[in-house]
Amino acid sequence: MKRLLFYITACLTVISCGDRNQQYVRNAIRTMDKHGLFAEGQEWEAAKEKALSARPVSIEEAQEVIREAGKVAGGKHTFLKTETEVTRDATSPVWEMPAVSVEENGIAVIRLPHFSGNGEEGIRYANTVLEKVPDAVSGVVIDLRDNTGGDMYPMIVAVHRFIADDDILRFRTRKRTQWIPLSFVIERVGIGHRSRIACPVAILTNEWTASSAEATLLCFRGLDYVRVFGAPTAGYASANQPFTLRDGAQLVLTIGCDVARTGEVFCDNPIEPDVCTDTPLEDALEWLETR
Repeated sequence: MKRLLFYITACLTVISCGDRNQQYVRNAIRTMDKHGLFAEGQEWEAAKEKALSARPVSIEEAQEVIREAGKVAGGKHTFLKTETEVTRDATSPVWEMPAVSVEENGIAVIRLPHFSGNGEEGIRYANTVLEKVPDAVSGVVIDLRDNTGGDMYPMIVAVHRFIADDDILRFRTRKRTQWIPLSFVIERVGIGHRSRIACPVAILTNEWTASSAEATLLCFRGLDYVRVFGAPTAGYASANQPFTLRDGAQLVLTIGCDVARTGEVFCDNPIEPDVCTDTPLEDALEWLETR
């Protein structure tokens, strides 16, 4: 009798766990269905049906089902972070401050790295550039190489003095297009608007220029005094939003694509430079000197 009771209890526990894992998947699929940039059409319906029919026996298997569905609902920029990864990133973010130098010919060279800090750190990040670049320069190099993204707002504010107008970027979701003006970005970071520095701008990119770095690049798209040197970017020019799951994990879902002032839409494809070169800094400096 005790063995039978133990068997029944064990079976009920397994079924209960299975139900919780399936509900875990269903909740994530519901989020993708509502917000995912590509969560429509036959491919998504097939992926959704596959995920909902899965029978994960552990939270790890459930998360793998979610990851697979997320690649269809949100494309390659969508990913899932476990609770451990979420905690690690929140408590020990890895990023560094920009670096600024001014050449003898008056050309400023600004290196903008990845940024994932808090609000106060974002102000420090932007001010590191704003306080070190003179009001009068003959040209500027904005180095976005190896910048894998993070928070785009401090990056944009750091170089906003070189942007000619307020119309920098739009995000297009499945349902609408949202305009992101420069004035909004500056206000969000919490730094006062600085006067424009009118000079030619060279931007450097490589295959590691991604996400928010690509958004920063697109803020200069279509401006006739800007030229881009280097290699095509990583191809993550899209907007992500984190959704917290039951166990503290996060589904970081792509909800929109980037649209430049030119009307060009970017998402999973690399952004090509104006000049493909293995010596982008040297070529950029040479171009700026001719301007």
